[in-house]
Amino acid sequence: MASVREVRLKSRPVGTPTRDNFEIATVDLKDPGPGEVQVKNLWMTVDPYMRGRMNDVKSYAPPFALGEAMQGGAIGEVTASNDPSLKPGDLVQSMFGWREGFTAPAQGLQKLDPRGLPVQAFLGAAGMPGLTAYAGLLRIAALKDGDVVFVSGAAGAVGSMVAQIAKAKGHEVIGSAGGAEKVAFLKEIGVDHVIDYKAEKDLNAALAAAAPGGIDVYFDNVGGAHLEAALNSAKLFARFAICGMISIYNATEPPPGPRNLAQLIGKNIRMEGFIVSHHFDLMPKYIEDLSGWVKDGKVKWKETVFEGIEKSPDAFLGLFTGENLGKMLVKLA
Repeated sequence: MASVREVRLKSRPVGTPTRDNFEIATVDLKDPGPGEVQVKNLWMTVDPYMRGRMNDVKSYAPPFALGEAMQGGAIGEVTASNDPSLKPGDLVQSMFGWREGFTAPAQGLQKLDPRGLPVQAFLGAAGMPGLTAYAGLLRIAALKDGDVVFVSGAAGAVGSMVAQIAKAKGHEVIGSAGGAEKVAFLKEIGVDHVIDYKAEKDLNAALAAAAPGGIDVYFDNVGGAHLEAALNSAKLFARFAICGMISIYNATEPPPGPRNLAQLIGKNIRMEGFIVSHHFDLMPKYIEDLSGWVKDGKVKWKETVFEGIEKSPDAFLGLFTGENLGKMLVKLA
């Protein structure tokens, strides 16, 4: 593996990114030095949060540098090692996505034990998206017996896990997604009431009809009109876990905020944003619970797969046009 291709950020997007914002370069890999390994990437993930890293602004993660390989989750196989902790053939998880291979210090990589799961699941249901759902629903929203749960972006990597965790714990779940294929998937995984937001003229009315008694928990992946509808349908002492707001990520000017934020006061709603990196302590318990749910047939997941490093920009752009059902992945080898 003397040379590999990598995807670089060529220019910072204004509004919705295009393929012109990316470039593919070929680089030579150096042999592993002391404490280093060389890795051939098998899978990489693209995620909505990466859009924020394309802007040159201070945030919870540093911006991508222009002219350099981008970063993101990846699963790879060690091909050469100069460190005793890893040997050729070992599977590793890293943040060196957006490239076909790399040489890096072994201490910065996580050795992977697939536990019988497909390796790419550790970029989705058994990885950061799954833990995001688990932490947001159980720790941030403090799910309790009898709660009615509303999830936006419910057919995505995070939302579909939120819905299934809530169902596994015996809750009534309302999910919102766009299009017949996603609606069918949500029904397949047991979501009680599915709202096709693309087909609904009035999201407020649709949610009120699905939850005539109101909602106790809202897990927000979308923001905008979905957040407004959730505020209108919230019960007294509802809890909102704010995970993402993909509806505004490509806005070129600040979008108007929810027009009904005063609902927070009268209904005593608690609304809290969160980043999954602050909740990695939950991962062992999550994997334990997930293994049980999978064994009992209570959890399944979908993947949308693009093949080849050259397709990774298309996979990323597809996140913002709703092309993904479940986790969006790129298969590299």
